[in-house]
Formats: sequence, C-alpha cells, structure tokens
Amino acid sequence: MSKKRIFTGIATALITPFKNGAIDFDAFGKFIDWQIAEGIDGLVVAGTTGEGSTLTDEEHVKAIEFTVDRANGRVPVIAGTGSNDTEYALKLTDDANRTGVDGILVVTPYYNKATQKGLELMYNKIADHSKSPVILYNVPSRTGVNIEPTTYRALADHGNIVAIKEANGNIEKIVETMSYVHGKLDLYSGNDDQILPLMSLGGVGAISVLSNILPKKTCEICKKFFAGDIEGSAKLQYELHALTMSLFSEVNPIPVKSAVAHMGFCENSLRLPLTTMDEGKEKVMLELMRKQGLNV
Repeated sequence: MSKKRIFTGIATALITPFKNGAIDFDAFGKFIDWQIAEGIDGLVVAGTTGEGSTLTDEEHVKAIEFTVDRANGRVPVIAGTGSNDTEYALKLTDDANRTGVDGILVVTPYYNKATQKGLELMYNKIADHSKSPVILYNVPSRTGVNIEPTTYRALADHGNIVAIKEANGNIEKIVETMSYVHGKLDLYSGNDDQILPLMSLGGVGAISVLSNILPKKTCEICKKFFAGDIEGSAKLQYELHALTMSLFSEVNPIPVKSAVAHMGFCENSLRLPLTTMDEGKEKVMLELMRKQGLNV
C-alpha cells in the first residue's frame, strides 16, 4: 500500500471522563497513560465512545489537544470530526488538524443521511480539505446510512483517504468492498466481535471499545494473528466474546463507561440522553470482567 498507514493493531476508542459536568482531564490523562503503558497501538478521541456528539466545540478541541499532548508521539492519535453538517465537519477537522493529530475519523452523516453520491461528494470535500489522513467510518446502526462497496471503490483512489472503520457487521459486503479496495484502503474492524474475521479478509486491526478495559489482551488478538498463530487469535476472540457482548448490552458507551468507572479510572458520569447502566446488565458485565482478572 503506497499510502501511509496510521496504525496496525488496536486503537482504543477512548471514553471521555466527566466530573461535575466538565471533562475530567486529570482522570483522562491517567487513563491515556495506562492505555499506552498496556501496549495499545493508537488512540481515538472524541468519537462515539467518547461522547463526541455531546461535547461543546471548546471541549471537542480541548479533548483532542489534550490527547495529542499527553500521548506525545508515543502512539498515533485519531480524532473524530464527522458530522451530519459537512461545513461543521470541516470546522472540526480544521480544529483537529491544528492540534497535530495523526488522522481523522469521519462518520457518515446521521439523521439527514445521504445518497451514495452525497457520501462520495462529502468525503472527497473533507479529504481535499484536511491536512490529516482520513478514515471513513461506517456504522449504519447509528446513522441510518451505509457506505456501499462501490462507493468505497470510488473513494479509494483519493490520496488522503487511507482507511475504513467498518461496523456494518455484513461480512458479504465487506468481502465485496475488499475485492475493490484491498491495497488502496486499510480496513479496521469497528466491531470487537469481528476483529479476527476482518483481519482474515485483509484487515490490519480494529478501533475498539473493549480495549478501554483490556487493552493488552485485545492487542494480543492482532499480534497472534499477524504472527501466524491463527488458532491462538481465534481462542482469544472466543474467550472475550461474552464480555464484548456485555459491553454492548446497552447503547455504547453506557456499559464501557460503567466498566472503566468500576476500574477506578473515572466517575460513572454520562451526558443525557445517555443514562447509567441497568443494574442487572451491569452485574453480568462486572462478573465477566472479574473472570478476566479485573479487580471490580
């Protein structure tokens, strides 16, 4: 692949710690340091898991700037800058670029949605504008719009579009996409239950929710796969499946914010319309975390 790869392996889709209604930067810094110490391959800030859609413009910039400064070149930092308003996405992209991020993650437009032509025009405009390489983010369960394989094919030759975060869950569509773009776009799984399956199709890792609580073990899924230990990688994917599913037993990031809070990294504080986790589901998740050796 001639385009520069942003990362190989696992990048954590970071939660954003809150305290007294504001970002808790003390907690955020300690969490970032722990992630890097545990061997994570990259960090994604102000994405879905980071409650980017409820951050103010000022908070959005500060969260990205803080993550870039705290990482200090130790791992790549990718910022979420997508929006259903393309002009606003361009503003967020400008703000992120000024912080020195290694890449931007641009979700498909939500609510107003788009045709495939609209997606193509939007992504080309953002990629033309951005000083940082672009990862296309497809999560139709949240946005109501899917990037079709032929649209990926049309975007793959843009020099500043370098990768896909694919969370459509449809293996058939992903096979078709890779038949068009393999060697032109890197593929990252956006679903923690499909890290190995997507690597088998030429993927180079994942942008992960699970790695908020198990960064080292999540990275091992990739490390074993790339070392040729497919069986070992698969065993880890199986082993972590129940915990992965519990992290999505309610809308992300409700469960993972609870999990990280129980690990002592932050308060279990979310912004409406997100609420704290159902007690029964939380109990199941905590028991699964304990089985992985986590002290919660």
